[in-house]
Amino acid sequence: MTTTDHDPAAPPASRPIRTFHPRRGRMSGRQTDALDRLWPAYGLDVPDGPVDLADLFGRRAPVVLEIGSGMGDSTAAMAAADPDRDYLAVEVHTPGIANLLDLVDRGGLSNVRVAQGDALDLVSGLPEGVLDAVHIFFPDPWPKSRHHKRRIIQPSHVALLRSRLTPGGTLHCATDWAEYAEAMRHTLDADPGLVDAYGGFAPRPAHRPVTKFERRALTAGRPVADLIYRRR
Repeated sequence: MTTTDHDPAAPPASRPIRTFHPRRGRMSGRQTDALDRLWPAYGLDVPDGPVDLADLFGRRAPVVLEIGSGMGDSTAAMAAADPDRDYLAVEVHTPGIANLLDLVDRGGLSNVRVAQGDALDLVSGLPEGVLDAVHIFFPDPWPKSRHHKRRIIQPSHVALLRSRLTPGGTLHCATDWAEYAEAMRHTLDADPGLVDAYGGFAPRPAHRPVTKFERRALTAGRPVADLIYRRR
């Protein structure tokens, strides 16, 4: 996830700090076809306003928000194993969105929708207390100190995300950057509306699939840290 694309005419003070860097990439013919065919049924441009989840999914069910779904493999696998909950994936990388749509189609998944745009804008348009869980797996760590302000796990963002969780709902983060893991833990511990479900770093939950990205991190000797917090 992560930088900023702004109107160059806008005053500097009004320019938002983005937690993601929009990336371009080529799409395969399969991905292009999936995007063309499936976006009208399963896609959502992040709106500037309210989002009705029951209308979006065509039913009332617990909703999991996946922030930064990447190529969508994990989202599709979790949604397939969890049909009683709906999964709303938010991503800015068009090939990843197209790939997830293709996985949704091939898996016959009716409980997935895919949004393109800034996840924080989307969350701002949701009513309070409507999400069963928020997943933030391997967000951009913004390793340079001057870029830490772009990290998604910081107090104001956490407060917004927590407010959209139901009481007892979970905020689950994972990262392979040790420094970011400690910073995440410090920030999450400081939020008065959250409680650490494990009293420290969580054991890796079986429901979170291992991705190619995670395998590369482990091969490179970077251990993965999971943090799971619940709304009070």
